[in-house]
Amino acid sequence: MSNSDELRAKHYNEQEPRPCGEAECDEEAHTQQQIALAGWQAGNRLRADGEEDPLRIGVYICRCGGNISDVVDVERVAETVRLIPGVTIAKVHTFVCSDPGQHMISNDILEENLDRVVVASCTPFLHEQTFRGAVARGGMNPYLYEHVNIREQASWAHKHDPEGATAKAIRMIAGAVGKLRYAQPLEQIKLPNHRRALVIGGGLAGMKAAADLASRGIKVLLVEAGTRLGGHLNQWGKVYPSERTAAELVAELTQRVQHDPNIKVLLNSRVTAVSGFIGNFKTAIESRHHSASMQSRAEVTVGAIIMATGFRPYVPRDGELLYHSQPCVLTMPEFIQLLSSVSPDTKKLTYHQQAIRKIAFLHCVGSRQLDGVHEPGANGRLNTYCSRTCCTTILQQALAVRRRFPDVEVFDFNQDIRTYGRGEENYYSEASKAGVVFFRYNGEEPPQVHRTPSRRISNGALTVTVKDALTWGQELEVAVDMVVLGTGMMPGQIEDLIGQMKLATGEDGFLQEVHPKLRPVEVAVNGVLLAGTAQGPMNITETLAAAGAAAVKATAMFAKEDVEVHPYVAQVDPALCHGEAQCVTQCAYEGALKLVEMEVDGEIVSRAEVNAGLCVGCGACVAVCPHRAINLNGWRLDQFEAMVEGIATDLPQPPCASELVSIH
Repeated sequence: MSNSDELRAKHYNEQEPRPCGEAECDEEAHTQQQIALAGWQAGNRLRADGEEDPLRIGVYICRCGGNISDVVDVERVAETVRLIPGVTIAKVHTFVCSDPGQHMISNDILEENLDRVVVASCTPFLHEQTFRGAVARGGMNPYLYEHVNIREQASWAHKHDPEGATAKAIRMIAGAVGKLRYAQPLEQIKLPNHRRALVIGGGLAGMKAAADLASRGIKVLLVEAGTRLGGHLNQWGKVYPSERTAAELVAELTQRVQHDPNIKVLLNSRVTAVSGFIGNFKTAIESRHHSASMQSRAEVTVGAIIMATGFRPYVPRDGELLYHSQPCVLTMPEFIQLLSSVSPDTKKLTYHQQAIRKIAFLHCVGSRQLDGVHEPGANGRLNTYCSRTCCTTILQQALAVRRRFPDVEVFDFNQDIRTYGRGEENYYSEASKAGVVFFRYNGEEPPQVHRTPSRRISNGALTVTVKDALTWGQELEVAVDMVVLGTGMMPGQIEDLIGQMKLATGEDGFLQEVHPKLRPVEVAVNGVLLAGTAQGPMNITETLAAAGAAAVKATAMFAKEDVEVHPYVAQVDPALCHGEAQCVTQCAYEGALKLVEMEVDGEIVSRAEVNAGLCVGCGACVAVCPHRAINLNGWRLDQFEAMVEGIATDLPQPPCASELVSIH
């Protein structure tokens, strides 16, 4: 034993038992101490050569400000896990993720010669990188640290069973310690980096992301399927909250994009194929020239891809709320174009040579749909989400009508008003003051639109019926000349790219980010970023912010000549591989695993080879190899086995006189 180990053994043997009021406690405590010490000493012989070279593992347990310690007895957890062979330190801290908590870990690595660290706290999604940094600052390989989630998986999952939650936390930590016994130092993988970005989509988000990247000296290829930049903005009038015209915003961004030497714009073009990995994406781009019969194809390698593919406005089915059945039933985009086409000097609003005296605006058309009330779309899916921008848009347009045409009566039919952004509530207040009349309906009984049976001069051609919650469910009929449907946003039609790039989508069909707070513009595919409404319904302010964030993330990727990615990828042992290809067949990621020919003992043989840039570390290949020739770095089979053994092994109870180290 080392000197420190001898002192520890002496501590267990010589310390006075803590009285607990039971006559037999002293003897029992001594027995427990001896069991614990014997187990600890046995665990010190871990090296294959038989030499006594014990691991020195530090375990740090977080109270999480009470989120954990209100349920889990963290002090008892520390006392118990200190008995696990190889554990040198077990400490409790109120916030291990805080600067003092991180400093404690770094100092202990240096002062106690720790060679492994376990942190038992909240989800690793929040602070895994935080603790890797703390471990690295202590001079230890950051991949010799293991994270245990005892908040979501113990205290929160078993809040009505503190005893069970505590026992579970102990076993989880024991499993992590077991896994660490076989952990090996790992290094991030470096891949060549093509310092060029591809932005797919030339709308607001795409232009903003491209301009921001170019301003930082990064080459950008901006691909737009349409004939001009700007996307849906080209069809809009004034935009909120600035009340600038959309044309001004488009012109400003177009000017930046088209005159920046770092940006190449391809109009009438689309990305038809994507392969490769972060730093090395190979893309195929088809462009149309003047006529559909003239096309060209280019292959471009880029380091990062920004998905700024936008959204589609919901288009009601024929006959839905009389859409396409009556000319005066319009969608919101159609109504905005109508108002934009009317001369500012015009005093009377007309449409199809008919005077418009009363307008009804209907909220949530194509959004917040309910099963049994609305029909699914062509994809068989209901749009159950809120499109977020519709309420403010309706209020803005209703207010514009009242201000431009004071003689036109405006009626608003809503489930509720959801004006999300700062200052947007003002539109509701101003619309109320301007005389807009509001009706509120239950989502299960949306308003209906009918033709007016016998039109009189005082009535409109259409009638909206609603059970109005503001008049205690009274059924009302409102005769109007025009109905405007507040249509929501739907995901863009990019199924081909989603399939090729293996991008995740949410229940709403929009592209799914890794984490809404911690990684809000990243997807699970390294090097692919999200900008704007490709990710979900957003207003202009949010779209610009998301596009700027994507540009910042891409810029960080290009900061070095090489791209660094995590080392959790498959690794093949050529000496065990027989080249039978079960792993290649099982792999779901094209190019991540393939057979290559190599010379072994003068003979040309086939062996599996991993492309670290394409491997996602799923482990499917490991499960099918009959010779155990392939393993996953950081999650090898021997680590799994040790983890299971650690979880399943019953630990001795802590001795009464254990010395608990608790940091507040």
